[in-house]
Amino acid sequence: MSRIVLDLVERLGMTPVGGIVELPAAAADLPIVSAWCAHSGNELVSTAGGLAVVRRGRVDEGPAVRDVATEHRPGSRLWLYTNFDCNLACDYCCSRSSPKAPRRALGLDRITRLVTEGAAAGVREVFLTGGEPFLLPDIDAVVQACTDRLPTTLLTNGMLWRGRRLQLLRAMPRDRLALQISLDSATATQHDRHRGDGSWQRAMTGIRLALDEGFRVRVAATVTAYDSAETTALHDLLDGLGITRDDQLIRPVAHRGFADDGVDLTVETLLPEITVTADGVYWHPVAADHPDQLVTTELFPFAHALDEVIRRFTTYRHAADTAASRFPCA
Repeated sequence: MSRIVLDLVERLGMTPVGGIVELPAAAADLPIVSAWCAHSGNELVSTAGGLAVVRRGRVDEGPAVRDVATEHRPGSRLWLYTNFDCNLACDYCCSRSSPKAPRRALGLDRITRLVTEGAAAGVREVFLTGGEPFLLPDIDAVVQACTDRLPTTLLTNGMLWRGRRLQLLRAMPRDRLALQISLDSATATQHDRHRGDGSWQRAMTGIRLALDEGFRVRVAATVTAYDSAETTALHDLLDGLGITRDDQLIRPVAHRGFADDGVDLTVETLLPEITVTADGVYWHPVAADHPDQLVTTELFPFAHALDEVIRRFTTYRHAADTAASRFPCA
């Protein structure tokens, strides 16, 4: 890769969307910069005076994209499935993860490249999910590669923090990393019914440990049916732990993966959140193991996949009578 492209990736990764970067550029560099901007979704503003002036971000998004809140626009969040194997076998897991699932790890090198290219294309934050990411022996290096470039949320069941895995946790940065831990109810009954006996207590232990270690903790609850009393009890529990309401997420079961029922979700009815696995790029993390939401099997360049998602989303929005809705995974 050209030196000037490497410099652009680094500088734009530290620049807010819409910001300008100027780099010295020889005449031979200009076609390279122009081609890279066209592929990465950034704007080549000027090449005068021996400088390549590049604006971070896309200027060609149509109203279908511009009408979506900035933080929910396609490409603002990047989801990475680090692996698919898990220490639990939850009966509504959308990705069909379990102790018997093949690992299908994305790998440190690809994750680093995806986050680097994503940052240059306007990605604002990264989400690492699985499977259970703490089953990976190099999860500390994966987290570091992401937080070096973008704010990162690591999804986990919080149950494996002993021995070496506890040391991996403690080595992770606090300032650009949040831990999102699954807890489905204020008491063990509902949670353990779907995630296994004893899992509620282990999750609570993990939440308290993460808080004691100084991490920002988010808690996500998956509920099979809305119960106002149960929801209130869960909020009260998390409030008591000092977890802010902004970091408390309650969502329904998606009819995907192992789930026998739940909310039916399609590409036409979902706001896309670009999701990458070892097998390809998908529309949304809730369906990252389902062929109907596969965008492309080509992971690189990342900007090509982003362009395709925006193209499809624009087409769906023009054809739909109602706007796509957001299904929150974080």
